[in-house]
Amino acid sequence: MMQDQQRQQDQQPQNRTRYNLLKLSDTDMTLATAAEDIRGRKVVDVSGEDVGDVDDLMIDDTEKKVRFIRVASGGFLGMGATKILIPVDAINQIKDDKVVVSHDRQKISGAPAYDPDVVDEPYYNNLYGYYGYRPFWGAGYMYPGYPFYL
Repeated sequence: MMQDQQRQQDQQPQNRTRYNLLKLSDTDMTLATAAEDIRGRKVVDVSGEDVGDVDDLMIDDTEKKVRFIRVASGGFLGMGATKILIPVDAINQIKDDKVVVSHDRQKISGAPAYDPDVVDEPYYNNLYGYYGYRPFWGAGYMYPGYPFYL
């Protein structure tokens, strides 16, 4: 039995976690209402400084909940933009034209680098720790009242 389990683990991709996160754009999933789709909106920090644009939502494939917003920053017409993951826990407000997050631009720009080919549970754990939140798979985690519309 243990050999079968080990063989199954060896056959899984190395960057898969217990909670696989998918880009919403890569799935046939939809949000409950169109208003919840914040892709394309500006992201600003607590001081109102521009951080980038929401270019995708990261959904966990187990509970089907948004766990991170993926923000594109810099580049030209989407080319060469740096991708940053921000936990939904960091969202303070969602307005018609922007998403306000609870960290400043400097903190966000120093977040652990996002590479879609090298993400795993330790990466997500490190990312949550960097922003000061519990990982969604941890004991006592409570899903935020996302989204916050004002």
